[in-house]
Amino acid sequence: MKQLPLAIGALGAGPEQSFDSFTPGGNAAVLAHLAGFGAGSAPVYLWGPPGSGKTHLLRALQRRAETRGERAAWFGADDPLPWELAEDCVLALLDDCEVLDEAHQQAAFALFVQALAQGVAVAAAGRLPPVDLPLREDLRTRLGWGPVFGLQPLDEAAVRATLRREADRRGIFLSDEVMGYLLTRFERDLTHLMRQLAQLDRFSLANKRAITVPLLKQMMAEEREA
Repeated sequence: MKQLPLAIGALGAGPEQSFDSFTPGGNAAVLAHLAGFGAGSAPVYLWGPPGSGKTHLLRALQRRAETRGERAAWFGADDPLPWELAEDCVLALLDDCEVLDEAHQQAAFALFVQALAQGVAVAAAGRLPPVDLPLREDLRTRLGWGPVFGLQPLDEAAVRATLRREADRRGIFLSDEVMGYLLTRFERDLTHLMRQLAQLDRFSLANKRAITVPLLKQMMAEEREA
C-alpha cells in the first residue's frame, strides 16, 4: 500500500532563509553591504530574475533583526492595507515591487515617508531595476535613492552545491545523475528547483523508494496525468 504523502510543513518547506544558508556566487558585494545594514541606513534595493535570492536576502535581514530583539515589518503586494510601522520598528521590508497595484503603490510611498521620519531602514526587492519598474515616479525615485544591487544568478556549480546542501539537510541522497536530470528537465532558478526537490522528497517517502532518475520520471509522469 502506498503511504500518503506528508504535508510540506511536516518535511519543512525549505532551508531557513538566513545569511548562512545563502549561496553568494557573484553576489559577495551585496552581502558585504547588507552586513552593516540596519536602522538609519539609506534604503537598499535588490533586483534580479526569479530564484536569484532577492526574497531570501530580505528574509535574512528580517531574521537577523528579530534575532537581535528588534522589530522588522514585512510588506508584499498581497498584504492587506493599510500598511503601518510600529513605533519601535527598525526595519521595513518590501517585496515584489513590480506588481504593486495603485493602492499598494500609494501605501509604499507613505511607508517611505514614515520610515524616513522614524529613522527606519528600508530594504526592497523586485524583478526590475527601479528605473524600469511600472510604478508611479515618486515611488520609483525613492526605491532608487540608495544603493541598488542587481543579483547575479548562480552558475551551475553553485546551483549543484546548493541543491546538495539542501538534500543533506533533508537527510536524502541526491546522486549526480538525479541532479543532472533535475537541471536539464526543470527551470534553473533555485526557487523552482528547491520546490521540485521538496516534492521529490515527499514522493520518495510516499512510495518508500530511494530517489533515482526512474522515480523522478514516475513523479513527472503522474503529474502530467493528474
